[in-house]
Amino acid sequence: MGYAVVLGEALVDLLETERDGELIYRQAIGGAPLNVAVGTTRLGGDVRYYGTLGNDTLGDRIAAFLRQLGVDSNNLTRVGVPTTLAVTTFDGAEPTFQFYGEPPSYSLLRPDNIDESVVAAADVVYAGSISLMRKPFQDAARKAWAIDGPLRVFDPNVRPKLLPDAAAVTALRDLVEEFFATADLVKLSSADAEVLWDGAGPAAAADRILKIGARAVVVTCGAKGAYVATPEANVMLPAPAVSAVDATGAGDSVMGALIRRLLADGVPADLEGWQRYVRFALAVAGLVCESPGGAVAMPTNEELTTRWGALL
Repeated sequence: MGYAVVLGEALVDLLETERDGELIYRQAIGGAPLNVAVGTTRLGGDVRYYGTLGNDTLGDRIAAFLRQLGVDSNNLTRVGVPTTLAVTTFDGAEPTFQFYGEPPSYSLLRPDNIDESVVAAADVVYAGSISLMRKPFQDAARKAWAIDGPLRVFDPNVRPKLLPDAAAVTALRDLVEEFFATADLVKLSSADAEVLWDGAGPAAAADRILKIGARAVVVTCGAKGAYVATPEANVMLPAPAVSAVDATGAGDSVMGALIRRLLADGVPADLEGWQRYVRFALAVAGLVCESPGGAVAMPTNEELTTRWGALL
């Protein structure tokens, strides 16, 4: 089994909660690509993480967290701005994010930070999320994406708070469709699809992404499960029943689980193979939803077995 290269943001989530009748904010390490890197690693995968961290105490904590969990962070770059904060509020278990810090500490990865030999030797390269919306990171991601060799997986991870008007939505749609065209797998949420394509449902969004050029699409639909599509066939898979307390990082855990399966077994030959991968990923996400806090909730294989029994 080889390794995955994961590019994107690392930041600190301030999660709104209540204690003794008072609203407080609990600190948690997050960022969708960081969650993906941690999720893949916790499931036994090998990850090389590319990102930028503020050269401050919060950046030190994130770097230490990655080292502690075994994520290869030799390609982390420290930058002279404060580490980005994401204030997270909730509607039930579903999070909403507001970002603070300009320029964002996560946006400063440069093309010359990308080691082409590391990416070329990888089995999987992941890109996407909010870091892609800013330069110079966007150019760094394009450079890594263009390198031949690894499977390409992508998650737009749309954040409406960062899209102030219709022009911003159009610009993001054009950007992510550029990456969709050469992706082996696109994972997005039903909420992402609605924002990108004027309320499109999972089937319409998946059909569009496949026609653009992606080889497979997984649209997560929260408690309803996930829609899985290839050019030949599609299916809606139910999610396992859970007692959700915090959905932060659930979608990222799906991507981490899918990367873990791609590292172990490669691209499935057919829709049935993708269904096995996605059932596994939904079980991972269900367990994440039963614990608070994104990256720290990413489970191990042993924890999955304890919760769900033997998984495909």
